[in-house]
Amino acid sequence: MTILLLFVTTTVVAEERTVAIREVTVLGHRPMKEIGVQQTKLDSITLKENVALSLADVLSFNSSIFVKNYGRATLSTVSFRGTSPSHTQVSWNGMKINNPMMGMTDFSMIPSYFIDDASLLAGTSSVGETGGGLGGAVKLSTRPTTKQGVGVQFIQGVGSFKTFDEFLRITYGSERWQTSTRVVYMRSENDYKYRNHDKKENIYDDQMNIIGQYYPVERNRSGAFRDLHLLQEVYYNNGRGDRFSLNAWYISSNRELAMLTTDYGEATDFDNRQREQTLRAVIGYDHLRSSWRVGAKAGYIYSWMAYDYKRDPGNGIMTDMTRSRSNINTIFGQADGEYHLSDKWLFTANLSAHQHFVVSRDKNIILQQGGTGIVGYDKARIELSGVVSAKYRPVERFGVAVTLREEMFGTEFTPIIPALFLDGVLSKRGNIILKASVSRNYRFPTLNDRYFLPGGNPDLRPEKGFTYDAELSFKVGKAERYALSGSVAWFDSYIDDWIQWLPTTKGFFSPRNVKRVHSYGITVKANLDVALAKDWQLNLDGTFGWCPSVNIGEKISAADQSVGKQLPYVPLLTSNVVGRLSYRRWALIYKWCYYSTRYTMSSNDISLSGTLPPYFMNNLSIEKSIPLKKVTLSVKGTINNLFNEEYLSVLSRPMPGINYEIFFSVLF
Repeated sequence: MTILLLFVTTTVVAEERTVAIREVTVLGHRPMKEIGVQQTKLDSITLKENVALSLADVLSFNSSIFVKNYGRATLSTVSFRGTSPSHTQVSWNGMKINNPMMGMTDFSMIPSYFIDDASLLAGTSSVGETGGGLGGAVKLSTRPTTKQGVGVQFIQGVGSFKTFDEFLRITYGSERWQTSTRVVYMRSENDYKYRNHDKKENIYDDQMNIIGQYYPVERNRSGAFRDLHLLQEVYYNNGRGDRFSLNAWYISSNRELAMLTTDYGEATDFDNRQREQTLRAVIGYDHLRSSWRVGAKAGYIYSWMAYDYKRDPGNGIMTDMTRSRSNINTIFGQADGEYHLSDKWLFTANLSAHQHFVVSRDKNIILQQGGTGIVGYDKARIELSGVVSAKYRPVERFGVAVTLREEMFGTEFTPIIPALFLDGVLSKRGNIILKASVSRNYRFPTLNDRYFLPGGNPDLRPEKGFTYDAELSFKVGKAERYALSGSVAWFDSYIDDWIQWLPTTKGFFSPRNVKRVHSYGITVKANLDVALAKDWQLNLDGTFGWCPSVNIGEKISAADQSVGKQLPYVPLLTSNVVGRLSYRRWALIYKWCYYSTRYTMSSNDISLSGTLPPYFMNNLSIEKSIPLKKVTLSVKGTINNLFNEEYLSVLSRPMPGINYEIFFSVLF
């Protein structure tokens, strides 16, 4: 197997303290399971840097993925390589958590403090993990604590806009058992100020002549939220190769949906609210031997979602305009295994099933004919997915892997989904590695796409596409001085039968297979660790992405101006840098990210409402840990939007200016 030279940084930052250690050189083997796979792994320092962060916040500053944010503590979705949110598959401890109704995942509902391992699998690399990832996949998991005995950590956060964040974790570890209980509770009035560029106020002289205009400063109205997350974990290892695990995650959320910048009414005139109760649970078993492993998992997801929109028509009585209720029950099962025939061969197989039961009802819908009605659907669908792979490394510097996946949604099967992976060490000096891959992939329409009333289209075809990837990476360093690594990746993807919701002559929207999308580009990543002096450590991590994502299909009408244009809400350029300067138990962290212009219309209209201007985001924080005899204390202060940038992520959705947070942590 290929030998790599890795440099361990001169500073290890634990959750509770920073410890300086001597740098060592490690000789290791590249895992055969990762032959040709392009992935970005987010370490525990990144994930647990701030208890108030969601996974959407983490991805904004630590990946080239575009995070589409509807406002603070509201829907946050991701765009992998210019695709739509439903083209990104998300798994948690092996179980898919994409909403079966809409096909996407709200990353604002995933506290980063609840995730121990996160991997971003781009394009072809997602085929080994799951199907349907035309853009990619996000793999999330938890892991047992390595500490012995009882541990308790409590963090209290206080921030602008009457924001309070609490985090509690209680752990227990022994030779055989590990348990962990985590609780996050976040609440805020969320009443930040912003300059409203969708409104103008007139300036009058004494004779009431208009002598000027200005954009008013307003407060975010009706944006309060209350979120509770509870995660219970139990792990058992009998020491003879058998491992058991239980993970249960409960979510209770009550969020107001803030008024748009174009709303002129009073906040007391309406109630726009979203509530959610979700339980996710996974039980796992693994049986390990020296050359093979088998495992099984079973899981369950229950999700109750409610959306209420009430308005005062002028008589002082709040009237239901929309009252939506959805109940989702998902049963999950999986069996997998792997076998090392020799040091040169690895075979893996995985079979999984997700059985969805969905009941969706919208009551008090105002009909065009007058009166009210009830619309919705009650559907069940099973999703089966099977994958086998063979990985072969004939010599230590070259490897090849073939993956075959087959999927069934309801009674429909996809053709065989193949993927081919290659990688090779071009030079041991500098650890220069070239990876390449190609695959076909399919994504079935969501339940809303086919059955939503009114507008669902049961005749929709699955989206399908081909993806080509290549990556060149390197790692160099000098003992006790520095470590530098980086990569340049190229991708080219074609997606046919792209599903888009379009207006109909009957007054509602309906999905159709209308587009052919060509997405291509490059991503660049780099990481630098430098020992500046005794007790001083500098880490810089950055990414850059260039991603044209263009509709190259046929015109659907003579007035269609979308052909040859960039897809809406997909920036051409993305970039971010995170810098961390450490001195003993002090740390200074600076974050910067950039998104280029985004179009809000498929025609790429450059009018005021047709584009969102580019913006930079800057965050700064400083922290200090104080070790005592039996406890470790730490204090952290954060400034978000350091330069008070006025920006929008989504049209008419206001975003906060400069704001502050302070966190106090106690670790027993």
